[in-house]
Amino acid sequence: MPNTSAPPMITVPPAATRHAEGVSNDEFRAALSRLAAGVVLVTAQEPPLDPDDPSAPAGEDVGMTATAFLSVSLDPPLVLVSLRNGSRMDELLDEQPLWAVSVLSESQRHVAGRFAMKGRVSDRLLFADIPYLRGEHSGAPLVGGALATLECRTEQRVPAGDHTLVIGRVLTARVPSAEGGPLTYFRGRYRQLG
Repeated sequence: MPNTSAPPMITVPPAATRHAEGVSNDEFRAALSRLAAGVVLVTAQEPPLDPDDPSAPAGEDVGMTATAFLSVSLDPPLVLVSLRNGSRMDELLDEQPLWAVSVLSESQRHVAGRFAMKGRVSDRLLFADIPYLRGEHSGAPLVGGALATLECRTEQRVPAGDHTLVIGRVLTARVPSAEGGPLTYFRGRYRQLG
């Protein structure tokens, strides 16, 4: 009679796809996909093309969906966002110290999806039909209907593997909407609590 209580077989990827520590990219992603995360939209405004010329075109608004965002410190108020090296937001925040965060509500799944697309259209078009206000300190878009908005100034950039951890001092924190719950990301999909 076969032993039916044996543990399931685990397929081990070829050595080429494994790190020296033994974990593969797929194993790492699968494990961390079980960690629920809040979803935010990080925004910033590119500096004008020629800051010395008032008639030069203003820089474009840039946005990026992020789930690797967290509170770091209460005194001083600091937050952290993780940016993929070489991404447009990483390059922009390397030169632009002011940025903003909108904590997305469960009804803003379309906003998260739009700014997470690969090979997407220009950011100008992405912001076209999304209501927002400009932050008083950052000039960055703060999305209407967000559960909370923060304006930040970069305090430190920390290299971390294929990402950069950007630590920002919070300049303003507002709670414009108390309606609805947060948008979360779990097992590779946007979800609602409950």
